[in-house]
Amino acid sequence: MPNGFAYLMLMTWPLVCVALFRRLPIERAIIWSILGGYLILPPVAEFDLPLIPSMNKDSIAALSAMLGCLFVARKPVSFWPKSWSMQVLLAAFMLVVIPTVLTNREPMVFEVLAGSEPIRFITNYLPGMSVRDLLSVTINQIIVLLPFFLAMTYLSSESGLREIIVGLAIAGLVYSIPSLLETVISPLINIYVYGFFQHDFRQMIRDGGFRPIVFLPHGLWLAFFMVTALLSAAALARASKDKARLYWGGATLYLLIVLNACKSLASLSYGLVLTPVMLLLGERTKIALALVLATTAITYPMLRNFGVIPLDAIVVQAEEISPARAQSLEYRFNNEEQMLDRAHEKPWFGWGGWGRNLVRHSETADILTVPDGSWIIVFGTFGWVGYIAQMGLLAGPILLLFAYSKLTPRSEFSPYVAPIAIILAATMMDMLLNATLTPFTWLCAGAVLGYAERLRFPAKTPEKETLFGKGPVIGQPVRSSEKRSLL
Repeated sequence: MPNGFAYLMLMTWPLVCVALFRRLPIERAIIWSILGGYLILPPVAEFDLPLIPSMNKDSIAALSAMLGCLFVARKPVSFWPKSWSMQVLLAAFMLVVIPTVLTNREPMVFEVLAGSEPIRFITNYLPGMSVRDLLSVTINQIIVLLPFFLAMTYLSSESGLREIIVGLAIAGLVYSIPSLLETVISPLINIYVYGFFQHDFRQMIRDGGFRPIVFLPHGLWLAFFMVTALLSAAALARASKDKARLYWGGATLYLLIVLNACKSLASLSYGLVLTPVMLLLGERTKIALALVLATTAITYPMLRNFGVIPLDAIVVQAEEISPARAQSLEYRFNNEEQMLDRAHEKPWFGWGGWGRNLVRHSETADILTVPDGSWIIVFGTFGWVGYIAQMGLLAGPILLLFAYSKLTPRSEFSPYVAPIAIILAATMMDMLLNATLTPFTWLCAGAVLGYAERLRFPAKTPEKETLFGKGPVIGQPVRSSEKRSLL
């Protein structure tokens, strides 16, 4: 159980955000309100309030950032994309809640039949969804997208994009200290600070050592966060000059060492493959690669349904690297198969909440499957409509960026948007195995979308002095040229 300090931290984070919005430029205030909450606040702990979704570290940070922007900085926020394709996806993301609730009004009753003339003994019960759930889930959908809207409005400028990359790199360097400490003393920091351990401690033991976890939900989450920090440092090394390039190059090497210490084969693979991409390839090539990764991620369930993905061959290949990892991967695939069979019973709008999407024992209601990947959780909860809407909101910005970047001169193209697109696409790939969709993922998606729409809807704007020199007024398009239309 979380201690009192854990709940105190959740309650005081809005005050921290007020201070951030009073003292920092709006770009930095948004980034550190959301990223700081993700890295510092206690996992698992939450306030379960009536009529609204549970308020945890992610929702409190996102809501605090939005309120800080509106009422402390007194800045407006755009809640509607300019691209019609993103408008359709956003509407589907919000409205899918209605048919999901309406098609899941019936309760799920688990019972045992006994005796020669069967007598029914009810052993467990899951309620059907109601109007109250409709309100709660809708509010939750809105809160989930708050970082997306904030980034679309204020982090899609040149300075905002750079602040995202710098923020991730600095946060990774700072977080590496407790992370390396936990590889030595074991993952105990959350126990010392918040009074509990947030997961199964046995899963933090790997290869004769320890996986760090600090204040994140799992060691795999921390390992993937280090991937984003590593790629950000590499992007800064590519974009910087003179001593700054040397500094960020050293930071890149250091974060690669930290990532290796996190003992996650998948995250280490991302780092080893994508770091040279950040350092060596051009911006448009990076965007094209990001589009390939995002497309692979979004089509994965369809390929699974058609049996195109060679699961057995993947497990065999993994076994040659590590039998333990192969066993873990096979366990995940088996869970996915059962969850997919369950989801196909209500393919369009899913099973809704209350754990109704899980595979359970027919008599005891014991949970028989553990969903790991974000995609299977969304697919089982909201069906194909909800899945396409969510993954489309994440992949759509990359597609628009790829399309509109072709009409932009290289000299006018930001060196920071392609790295953010790569980080976003890598997150989507990781979501196939882990539920690593975080508020900062939505923030990256909003920033990429905002930049792509600046290319699509340019206009002449006055320039002002920004943190990194002359730049466009926040919330206005980046450069002026003739309007174009591709999508």
